[in-house]
Amino acid sequence: MAVRVLIVRAAGTNCDVETAHAWRLAGAQTETLHVKRLLEQPTLLRSFQVLTMPGGFSYGDDLAAGTILANQLRHSVGDELLRFIDDGKLILGICNGFQVLVKIGLLPDPRRGERLVTLAFNRCGRFEARWVRLRTGSTRCRFLPPNAVLELPVAHAEGRVFCRDDTVLRNVIDRGHVCLTYVEKTERVPTARAQARGSLIPGPDYGVDRPCAYPANPNGSAADIAGLTDARGQVLGLMPHPERFVDATQHPLWTRHRENREPDGLLVFKSAVASFEG
Repeated sequence: MAVRVLIVRAAGTNCDVETAHAWRLAGAQTETLHVKRLLEQPTLLRSFQVLTMPGGFSYGDDLAAGTILANQLRHSVGDELLRFIDDGKLILGICNGFQVLVKIGLLPDPRRGERLVTLAFNRCGRFEARWVRLRTGSTRCRFLPPNAVLELPVAHAEGRVFCRDDTVLRNVIDRGHVCLTYVEKTERVPTARAQARGSLIPGPDYGVDRPCAYPANPNGSAADIAGLTDARGQVLGLMPHPERFVDATQHPLWTRHRENREPDGLLVFKSAVASFEG
């Protein structure tokens, strides 16, 4: 039986169609609902195995990116979201969806009861749209292959991961919540496809220079953080857009890629679907 994925949209969401397409390519069944339907009937969540908050500019990013949608969900669906996680199901937030998950309080830890991490305006002071290189970190995240390097596009103005203080940042790192980081574009860093073929099996710090400078880290995130997961690896929030690289021709250098390669974005969705088969 196919994994059922619920995609929630709101006014200003603009990536729900592409996200549904990506999930279907990975073998899942999708249903897209306006958030008002979910607010009216929060128990609708119980019919799905994955909840996805796609990218865009929900409610025009008024107040701050993702804030209004996060408040709606926290007050009306908060208990169902915690039940959803406790049932072993998955939640994915992409770009604006990541902002929503952080501001609900589901990341980095839905059980702490306080928000110590946020997503702030890019340090460069402008909207960033570019391709970036990313290393996967925490091995427990069910959406990501471990110790791999992915190439994905970003498109955001408020993507800088910001912690209340250095102690919070250290705890986020030490507790394994950092599952995706920006890395410099260097020939020494292998791609996820190369690792899947077994041609390169790098160590954990292979080819990575720290700290990562702009534009490789496009927003100035603390510790180069591009994505966070919860303590169980069931919730993933990331600023890059995996749904925008599910076909080889979507990569700007696709004509130079001679090998038969699976798009990095598709790996995210396939990894999640495969995790229900184990």
